[in-house]
Amino acid sequence: MNNPQILFVMGVSGSGKTTIGTLLAQKLNIPFFDGDDFHPASNIKKMSDGIPLNDDDRQGWLERLNKLALEHTTTGAVIVCSALKEKYRVILGNQLEGLHKIVYLEGSYELINDRLIQRKNHFMPKGLLRSQFDTLEIPHDPITVSIDQSPEAIVADIIKML
Repeated sequence: MNNPQILFVMGVSGSGKTTIGTLLAQKLNIPFFDGDDFHPASNIKKMSDGIPLNDDDRQGWLERLNKLALEHTTTGAVIVCSALKEKYRVILGNQLEGLHKIVYLEGSYELINDRLIQRKNHFMPKGLLRSQFDTLEIPHDPITVSIDQSPEAIVADIIKML
């Protein structure tokens, strides 16, 4: 990447955001941030109890991730978060015109559900996957990459598209 960019890696739970985001940040030699680390405790409790977050729950969290992005415009950064709705992506990209890209990790419900069945030690209950797919608004003009390949191949595809 010639010019530093903020890359928001998005997708439903289980699509590989953390794995791909970490690898991508390493390859590009820029900071990595997992959006889940910035949720307030009240959001984590709700999700752990199997209750989907609403837009009010997400507002402050998305604003915090946008602030994080703005703090890294000179270095670039990879920030992963679900960003399922267009209005969430608008908040994330506030004041970042031309400085950020959305990377959409695309996969089928069946593939991701199979992955979640294998997953251990994560606060997102598997039952919330359907609600995430129901909420998902496919982004306009993202870097879209299929997750039915190895993490290394996914990252290589993203870098080619950058």
